[in-house]
Amino acid sequence: MVIKEYPRERLAAQPIGYWASYAGRVVVGRIRAELAVESLTQPHWWILNHVAGAPAAWDRTRLARRLTFFDDQDTDFDAVFDDLVARGWMTEQDGALTLTEAGEAGRLRARERNARAHEQMHEGIETEEYVAALNVLRRMIANLGGESDLP
Repeated sequence: MVIKEYPRERLAAQPIGYWASYAGRVVVGRIRAELAVESLTQPHWWILNHVAGAPAAWDRTRLARRLTFFDDQDTDFDAVFDDLVARGWMTEQDGALTLTEAGEAGRLRARERNARAHEQMHEGIETEEYVAALNVLRRMIANLGGESDLP
C-alpha cells in the first residue's frame, strides 16, 4: 500500500492526538472484527490470554480488576467469564480459572487471525520504525503523566 507523501513541515504540524486516536480505532476495529469470527470480544481475548499465560493463577475478581484499565466498553466481566465457562472454553475450580482444550484451540484460532491482521498492519514498516513510533508515543504519555511502561 502506497501512502501519499507530504512535506516534513506539514507532517510535523499534524495533531498527534488525532492520528494516535484514529490509528487506535482502525487497529482495534480490525482486531475486534477478527475476534468476532470466533464470536469473541476483546475482553474475551484478554481473559483467554491471561488465563493461558498463568493457568489457575487468576480468579474472576483479580483478573477483572486487572483488565478494567484497558476496557473502553463498560464490559460486564462476569458475563464474559460466564460465557467462556458456558462454551466449555474455561473451567473454574475453587475460584481458579483454567482453559480447556477447546478454549486453548479457540484462543489459538483467534491468535492466528490476529497475527494476519498484525502482519498487514506492519507491511512496509521496518522494525526500527515501529519501535521508534512506540517510543515516541510512550514518551508523550510519560510527559503528560501517564503510564508508559509496557502492559
